[in-house]
Amino acid sequence: MSTQLGLSESAAGWLAGWNYMGYLAGLFIVWLVSDLRAKDFFYRYGLVVAVLSTAVMAAHDHVLVWYVSRFFAGIGTAAGFMWGTGLILNWLHHHGHKSELGLHFSGIGLGIIVSALVVDATGFGTALDLNWRLQWVALAAVGLALLVPAMVLLPLPQENEVEMSRDEDIGEGSVKELPSAKWLWFLQAAYFCAGFSNTVNVTFTSLITELQPLEGFGAKMWLLVGLAAAPAPFLWDRLARRIGRLDALRIAFVINIAGNLCLAFSGSLVTTAIAAVLFGVTFMGIVSLTLSTVGHAYGQQATQVMARLTLGYCIAQIISPIVTGTVAELSGSFSVSLVVVSLIMGLGLLWLLMMRHESVRV
Repeated sequence: MSTQLGLSESAAGWLAGWNYMGYLAGLFIVWLVSDLRAKDFFYRYGLVVAVLSTAVMAAHDHVLVWYVSRFFAGIGTAAGFMWGTGLILNWLHHHGHKSELGLHFSGIGLGIIVSALVVDATGFGTALDLNWRLQWVALAAVGLALLVPAMVLLPLPQENEVEMSRDEDIGEGSVKELPSAKWLWFLQAAYFCAGFSNTVNVTFTSLITELQPLEGFGAKMWLLVGLAAAPAPFLWDRLARRIGRLDALRIAFVINIAGNLCLAFSGSLVTTAIAAVLFGVTFMGIVSLTLSTVGHAYGQQATQVMARLTLGYCIAQIISPIVTGTVAELSGSFSVSLVVVSLIMGLGLLWLLMMRHESVRV
């Protein structure tokens, strides 16, 4: 789409920004809904909205249509991701399993792999040689195919789970000691910082690759991100069992910073590939470890706390691509933005280190 229509870096940033504004709106809905059956309902129909909004991108070439499409895609993504995560945590909780989300979050990496393969196979100059409209239709078709297992494989909440959830909401049953307010603020500040790094890389990895110049390798680098991201949650879960979730999260921040700096000063295919792998491994690790930490610490209240953390993360996601795209267009390089993002991640690491003084075993 960028190649065929000649989209500027700032235009790409605004498209991503509207997507995250929709995600932010979806988070407010997530925050307000506490009934388990309502969560399940909105999860399923949020996925439908996500697929439909993908197809709408092909309907017209007016930028307003694209912005509206991306806005509703953000709402659908928030509903599917946040409520899906909460429902899975609820199922694990009520069936006596650990609150580990490696399998769940590996789906994001697999989604990146599938989208990269579709774009790479249908792009300009390939055997299929689809224009940008048909590429969006192809992505919507793949999303529709994946919608069926996403709907069917997640069990509907059982009556006993609904009743247990209501009991826990009103304080009946076992009492869980919650972390301090300061502990949560530190975690939220760190996750806010991570939003800047993750969004810059998600939005611009392909474009940065093409501009280096490594023309024709943008989709392949995005595929590499997905290949690294898919198994990453399992690896971080195993590390977290050995050293604790928060220590594993601190390591993920350090590696993420290394990946950003590698991409900032990259001039070759090898260093760009290393940066893509480091980002793929860490961005899913940061999300998985943060949300599983919340799930372990807050139990039935986890979905609302996740929404609170993701609210700050989403604000960073809105600001980051718009500012980064504009700065890159003016300077002709993404290096400055990547260095600034690395400094922001360093600040996030500092917040995580300060959590050591708030003793909560997770």
